[in-house]
Amino acid sequence: MNSDDPRAQRTRTRLRAAILHLTTHHDPATLTMAAVARQAEINRATVYQHYPDLDTLLTDAMEEAVTRLAHAAALCPLDAPRDQTPPPLQELFDHVAANAALYQRMLGPQGSPRLITRLRTCLTDALTTRFTQGHRPPCHPHVPADTHAAYLAGALTGVITHWLTHTPTQPPHTVALAFWHLFRP
Repeated sequence: MNSDDPRAQRTRTRLRAAILHLTTHHDPATLTMAAVARQAEINRATVYQHYPDLDTLLTDAMEEAVTRLAHAAALCPLDAPRDQTPPPLQELFDHVAANAALYQRMLGPQGSPRLITRLRTCLTDALTTRFTQGHRPPCHPHVPADTHAAYLAGALTGVITHWLTHTPTQPPHTVALAFWHLFRP
């Protein structure tokens, strides 16, 4: 399968849209390739030509959102006032809130382990790059940049997951500011 072929690109776009739509309404663990094929209005065998399993399709479908979250986290100015959430961090939490049903299912107990790993990896990579460019909190200079970045990526993923699964009615600005307070004690 030539991934540069416009027909293949259109099919992949339809498959990604179909699984995101289905995941907004159903736990990922309950989905089948047949359901995705029906939603995308293509043959089930075609799905397998593009993706070996649902988790791979789901991770690919969420790649743009994961990249957006990592980019926003990496842009966060480390010298922002402690009592004011930096705009990129607020945008990150607003994006998650606007897509809460999808993120609840993706990060919840029946979610996608591959996606959670991809999110942490993307966040870690973005923060490591930023830290090695000299934009790093000065509080832990003896800790390697990649270890510090992994710690923050895990913390951010954990806070988002906890918020969506345990306190989803909390407004995004409250959770973003709480995270900022933890990040910048």
